[in-house]
Amino acid sequence: MGGKRKTNENEGMEGEEDSKHNIKKMKKEKSEILPSSIKNKEKRSAVHAKLKHQKKLDKRKKLKARDAAAKRALELGEEPPPKQIPRTIENTREADETVCMPDDEELFAGNDADEFSAVLKQDRTPKILITTCRFNSTRGPAFITELLSVIPNSHYHKRGTYDLKKIVEYANNKEFTSIIVVHTNRREPDALLIIGLPDGPTAHFKLSSLVLRKDIKNHGNPTSHEPELVLNNFTTRLGHRIGRLIQSLFPQSPNFRGRRVVTFHNQRDFIFFRHHRYIFETKEIKQSESKGKKAKDTKGESISKEKVIARLQECGPRFTLKLVSLQHGTFDTKGGEFEWVHKPEMDTSRRRFFL
Repeated sequence: MGGKRKTNENEGMEGEEDSKHNIKKMKKEKSEILPSSIKNKEKRSAVHAKLKHQKKLDKRKKLKARDAAAKRALELGEEPPPKQIPRTIENTREADETVCMPDDEELFAGNDADEFSAVLKQDRTPKILITTCRFNSTRGPAFITELLSVIPNSHYHKRGTYDLKKIVEYANNKEFTSIIVVHTNRREPDALLIIGLPDGPTAHFKLSSLVLRKDIKNHGNPTSHEPELVLNNFTTRLGHRIGRLIQSLFPQSPNFRGRRVVTFHNQRDFIFFRHHRYIFETKEIKQSESKGKKAKDTKGESISKEKVIARLQECGPRFTLKLVSLQHGTFDTKGGEFEWVHKPEMDTSRRRFFL
């Protein structure tokens, strides 16, 4: 009888422990319920807000602990913990074999023999012909007038009914170094075609997010000085070639007195164009100093000091380019050989960039 009672008591204890474990497990599952699995909208939004608030609190705790550890390390004379680098699409991009390295001798040898070497070595001065497509719009000429003020030694010629191949021949005879064709669609400029002369290449860009000078708040008017050119993040072989094509449009001896800067910034294969001038201003900074020791009756005297402050003023226009194709030689739709063409299959990964 005694043996049976003991076995019953042991079984009862094990059953209680199992039930407690199951209750804890159920509570944990309830606390980890995903908002998407809740059908009631009010309940779902409440759970989502609660989870969001909890995440925010956890993040704040981590930041406070990290700051406290860094402060403690500085007080003890030790090295502070390394700063964490945030994960972005740029620094987690897919590995590319065509990324240019600073010790790439083949790349530098190719630069000396490419189509832009004569202009970039200052053997020829850049001379740009700007024209439009056959059916021009109202906003196209306004954009072209602003392009003429941005690019030195550029000339506008009406397209008329001339074929583009005849315009290339005319530009070669008149010793132009490049042609820029502004294409418009539905009264809005939507593409740029840049043709290098006399041997190419031809780059076709999609144009978007155009903002003219008059629409930019507190804009400045550019001077006729030759601008400085800034090219950012053209890292691959293709990007390097596009960078040299853009570079060949501008003279290689900027006039720093004019304080003009033209920027082509490549980010995720979108080339952002900005045109600024930098201004140096002297501002008076007042500092209050009290005579002698601090007391209630003493009044502080303000001493003004002059400080030079640099700021940027945008001159416009502002637009974004996206490379569509790069073709060998001058413009030829039928027998042209393409170096690179953008295809929809290339956009399968957000972390794959070509420039």
